Amino acid sequence: MIFVTGGAGFIGSNFVLDWLAQSDEGVLNYDKLTYAGNLNNLKSLQGDARHIFVRGDICDQAGVLALLQQHQPRAIVHFAAESHVDRSILGPGEFIQTNINGTFSLLEAARAYWSALPDDEKAAFRFLHVSTDEVYGTLGPDDAPFSETTPYAPNSPYSASKAASDHLVRSYHHTYGLPTLTTNCSNNYGPYHFPEKLIPLIISNALGGKPLPIYGDGQQVRDWLYVGDHCAAIRRVLAEGRLGETYNVGGWNEMANLDAVHTLCDMLDKLRPKAAGSYRDQITFVKDRPGHDRRYAIDARKLERELGWKPAETFQSGIAKTVQWYLDNQAWVQDVQSGAYAKWVETNYQNREA
Repeated sequence: MIFVTGGAGFIGSNFVLDWLAQSDEGVLNYDKLTYAGNLNNLKSLQGDARHIFVRGDICDQAGVLALLQQHQPRAIVHFAAESHVDRSILGPGEFIQTNINGTFSLLEAARAYWSALPDDEKAAFRFLHVSTDEVYGTLGPDDAPFSETTPYAPNSPYSASKAASDHLVRSYHHTYGLPTLTTNCSNNYGPYHFPEKLIPLIISNALGGKPLPIYGDGQQVRDWLYVGDHCAAIRRVLAEGRLGETYNVGGWNEMANLDAVHTLCDMLDKLRPKAAGSYRDQITFVKDRPGHDRRYAIDARKLERELGWKPAETFQSGIAKTVQWYLDNQAWVQDVQSGAYAKWVETNYQNREA
């Protein structure tokens, strides 16, 4: 069995679904079910004895340790985090609490559990920490992509909190010998993505006839990684990664945000055409995010060289799968767009007229 934190969120639920589609090994899924956690993501696992869900907070060190001792997992895969930059700007406290204090509590519980294991199980145990490329800061247009040796330079409360959690994980390996692994990924997209992030927000707003908000000039560049490719990379690192190492996970798909939105609009024009005009007509430029990083790009050659992983999806193929999933799952979208979400959108985008 493996222990997955944050397994009802976007990347975590995709990982759990992919894992159980490919393995008979069970998953103990531990999630706080904040606004971004959604058990409907896991509806297909109802009645599946391999999937055990427990609602809880990673800050509950005693509760986590009790679960570890009860279920005896061979690995922890740690997704649980507050992850949206805009929310971290409006309210950084939750990011400090979950991403830093929560990771510390989880590490302490893991260390206590791991220390008491028999030697063979102790040697086989793994703690895999899932993180972000945003810890590296921003790049100029001609700078080389982020590598695993790029110095940390986080620019938002979110990325600073994730950087701190990365350092904690590293320290527990070097200080206590905890067998850790860390992955730093680029921007994910795909099914079950909460519609506060760019790609699901654009799809949802386009279909709803709402403005498509673009920060600043829309020329911020991101490397886009299909979530299924990310899950495959995590499985490879968990199985074969060198202890104490960090692996960058990227899609090799650099694209300006505005170009990504144009691609989405053009795809929707073909798949779900409007009565008149193009979805591009809904694009609205709004005031930029404070301290908005200009460019992220990942060098994922270490992961390919050491573990043989490279992404299977191009941006075009991955985005086609993503758009089709949202068109086929409008009930899921409507369910997550609750009153609380609508209120947050209004708070985030008010007074942002360009």
